Amino acid sequence: MKIIVDGMGGDHAPKEIVKGAAAASRFFKEKEEIVLVGDEAQIAKLLEKHDHAKDRVSVVHASEVITGEDKPVKAIRAKRDSSLVRALELVRDGGGDVLISAGNSGALMTGALLVLGRIEGIDRPALGAPYPLAIKDTIGLLIDAGANSECKPQALLQFAAMGNIYAEKVLGVKRPIVGLINMGTEPEKGGNTLRETYKLLQAAADRDIFSFVGNIEARDIPYGVADVLVGDGMTGNTVLKLTEGLGMAIMTMLGQKLTSSTGAKIGAMLVLPKIRELKALFDYSEYGGAPVLGVKHPVIKIHGSSDWKTVQNAILRAVPFVAEDVVGHIEEQLGKIELG
Repeated sequence: MKIIVDGMGGDHAPKEIVKGAAAASRFFKEKEEIVLVGDEAQIAKLLEKHDHAKDRVSVVHASEVITGEDKPVKAIRAKRDSSLVRALELVRDGGGDVLISAGNSGALMTGALLVLGRIEGIDRPALGAPYPLAIKDTIGLLIDAGANSECKPQALLQFAAMGNIYAEKVLGVKRPIVGLINMGTEPEKGGNTLRETYKLLQAAADRDIFSFVGNIEARDIPYGVADVLVGDGMTGNTVLKLTEGLGMAIMTMLGQKLTSSTGAKIGAMLVLPKIRELKALFDYSEYGGAPVLGVKHPVIKIHGSSDWKTVQNAILRAVPFVAEDVVGHIEEQLGKIELG
């Protein structure tokens, strides 16, 4: 298995990307290989600084970089020797099995469509985001997390099916439960799109394509009422960013309260291990990035500000993405939906 990594994408590339790849390589024993794409001289120099499995990491040179300021479509077409385009072409042409990038999100989504192509029958690829279901102490998948601001019911049905497969095959959720994010739990809640989507999801559940709990309200999401959280990109991204912000705010307030007096500091020493566990729940670097679902090859997007640990975990999470043939299962599931 060859894991292709965009070595020049992201705010801290190539330094953190290389460090994360080196760290991940030490977990591999037999068939996995990491291919870093980017400035060969820079990457090779950085690799020398880190302990890594030398037979598990190689470099493919690319002379250009797509930056965060570049316009996605223009960049993909004009910067043919960029690390992102070269990485996409490697995966398309069989030189790699999965792509990981912390680079320009729009360029990655555009490139995945233009270079890799959509799975036949998919209306729109979607960006999934691993989501901490804090009360259950498990991980779910939020889909779409920001790629499509407006969606038709059929697209949301496809998001549900794709998210269900990823949650089961990669996140390890047994018999995932799908929920539709809405302003209330009743089937008639929301506008026409949500009402029609509810009917499609229920019909799919009746045919045992996946389990569907119905509409879910935002306040119920952390309690784990559903493992696959379905919504358009605007809704999903809002939920995701609010959760991130709320998690950071809670940790900040805890820190303030637990250092406000001598007694509080003494108490803090007793609860510190549990506070660290709570913080870890909101640490997205642990979850291995966001899958791009609906394209013909596995792609993982990680945050532009990702550090080495995020890169390492994304590489490790990429293994089951490929090994469990998520793309193949999506194609099979899509056929069942279309037959219905």
